[in-house]
Amino acid sequence: MARILWIIIAIILAIWLIGLLTNIGGGLIHLLLIVVVALVIYNLVAGRRV
Repeated sequence: MARILWIIIAIILAIWLIGLLTNIGGGLIHLLLIVVVALVIYNLVAGRRV
């Protein structure tokens, strides 16, 4: 499950980087970045409980 989460994070970061370089979908791209950061923090916190 954690591997799938990291794949999704990598895809979203790639989309964010492309959007940042081409200035497409400004607000949506930054919203996706916030979601990625939240998922990373959740994964780090959940991983330490196990």
